[in-house]
Amino acid sequence: MTRRTVRIAMNGVTGRMGHRQHLVRSILALREQGGLDLGNGEVLWPEPVLVGRREPALRALAGRHGLTEWSTDLDAVLADERVDVYFDAQVTPARADAIRKAVAAGKHVYTEKPTAGDLAGALDLARLAAERGIKHGVVQDKLFLPGLLKLKRLIDGGFFGEILSVRGEFGYWVFEGDWQEAQRPSWNYRAEDGGGIVVDMFPHWEYVLHELFGRVTSVTAQVATHVPRRWDEHGKPYEATAEDAAYGIFELEGGAVAQINSSWAVRVHRDELVEFQVDGTHGSAVAGLRGCRVQHRSATPKPVWNPDVPAAESFRDQWQEVPDNAGFDNGFKAQWELFLRHVVLDEPYRWDLLAGARGVQLAELGLRSATEGRRLEVPEVTL
Repeated sequence: MTRRTVRIAMNGVTGRMGHRQHLVRSILALREQGGLDLGNGEVLWPEPVLVGRREPALRALAGRHGLTEWSTDLDAVLADERVDVYFDAQVTPARADAIRKAVAAGKHVYTEKPTAGDLAGALDLARLAAERGIKHGVVQDKLFLPGLLKLKRLIDGGFFGEILSVRGEFGYWVFEGDWQEAQRPSWNYRAEDGGGIVVDMFPHWEYVLHELFGRVTSVTAQVATHVPRRWDEHGKPYEATAEDAAYGIFELEGGAVAQINSSWAVRVHRDELVEFQVDGTHGSAVAGLRGCRVQHRSATPKPVWNPDVPAAESFRDQWQEVPDNAGFDNGFKAQWELFLRHVVLDEPYRWDLLAGARGVQLAELGLRSATEGRRLEVPEVTL
């Protein structure tokens, strides 16, 4: 096997998502399996260069994983001709400027979302990348979840007939931070730091809906800050200035309607932290992170509403589990592999900065809809 090295500047990997999913479960996992097999006797070897603001954290992270390249000087890393790809998992307000620098340096760009603080900024990044002729991609990890891959299989196979509606439930209780440590960083609850569940989750819902069911054509949203007072990583109380829950209605091209609730102030009473129920004329499905259950119209019971009589059957038992029929790798790693193949082999790749801009647009319009209390059209995004 001939080894071909791709050097990746990874900015923001001292954070939870950047470290766990992108560094450990994606790039280091690729190295553990011997690299990415490109075929024809060639293997791609990812070489991460850790980038961040905190030198002690970078040094400790590199030492923990046996890595030697790290830096707090982003400009110097981008000036290094050996670096091929720039990856960004920083906090949202720092992302757009760093990506602009990477594009100007001629680096291929792969980034978490949202790509920018507003649609104008996101479109600017997409234009700059197109003008520079670099390859660019945006993380859209939920498309690679086993549950949604099974759901996509059902859609492609015509299981649903005409799709009528989509209902999504996402969220869990994030502790306030006083008597139990919070599971999410405090900046998530400060609007001035780029926090808020709309900015965090509406970009996910845009690509899930767009890829599986059709383009979002309108949005109606209601947001709330259900827990107004929280405690930060140092035990200091602060007032939450960003919403911790959002309730959205999305009309889709083709006529289906999607309703998705997102909340960091909800206790889980479902099988998985995120679930989507899809109802169609021929059948329905409920998909989560890993599982997917179906009920075809030929096997649909005929319930009758009678509140005076206890339910005599278990409705959950009337659904059939969709088999795996395939092996499922970590979704983040699977998308990394596709992007790296795009970079080195020029294979097709559609989840780019323009796709990322659609997510920013939906979050922007969702917040505006909540502020103005009305339904808003979602125009098509073009460069």
